[in-house]
Amino acid sequence: MPYLVVNVDHVATLRQQRLGHEPEPVAAALMAELAGARGIITHLREDRRHIQDRDVELLARTLSTRLHLEMAATAEMQAIALRVKPYMVCLVPEKREELTTEGGLDVAARVDALRDFLAPIHAAGILSSLFIEAAPAQIEAATAIGAPYVEIHTGHYADAPEGPARDAELARILEGIRTAREAGLKVNLGHGLNYTNVFAFADVPGISEYSIGHSIVSRAVLTGMEEAVGRMADIISTFVD
Repeated sequence: MPYLVVNVDHVATLRQQRLGHEPEPVAAALMAELAGARGIITHLREDRRHIQDRDVELLARTLSTRLHLEMAATAEMQAIALRVKPYMVCLVPEKREELTTEGGLDVAARVDALRDFLAPIHAAGILSSLFIEAAPAQIEAATAIGAPYVEIHTGHYADAPEGPARDAELARILEGIRTAREAGLKVNLGHGLNYTNVFAFADVPGISEYSIGHSIVSRAVLTGMEEAVGRMADIISTFVD
């Protein structure tokens, strides 16, 4: 069955509001594992607005599942990944002025550069994923780069109002999943998925992982991390492989 991978960035966002020590994203990650998460995601941003270097270091040493490190394709982040050695890196676009990642990485415009960037990461035995839109050109470029995974951006689907606009976004993602699988890529989904809209993918085969953070952390504020993660893990456990 597909895996639930929990993003704990928003636990760190709450901590950084006071520049203090709580809530502790590492503790939240360990609780998520106990509740059924099969991996933990963190996005170490250039501006360190939420996750800090010490969080990544501690997670790499303490997790019993998989650490996924989201990052921009910069020399600084490459060096961190090679030192920390997460299970997987996911290359994402990054703008300082954005509240959260707004769309997929334009890998089609950077095939050679991204292939070269990932070469030492792959040589170190670290898997890679590219966070992309469900567009044929981006999927083709991901294949050329040599990343074994893509994470298809589901944010536009999640943000669209119910009706034709959302249906069109869903259809685009489903076609992207099919195209990526036919190209030999493994497919993850992420951004904006919650306890309601995730059911649109219940009968869609070929999804390896669901990357979910904000909705889980939001629910955890009210019900606790164990309940929030456990409920999402239970939902995804019913989905087709």
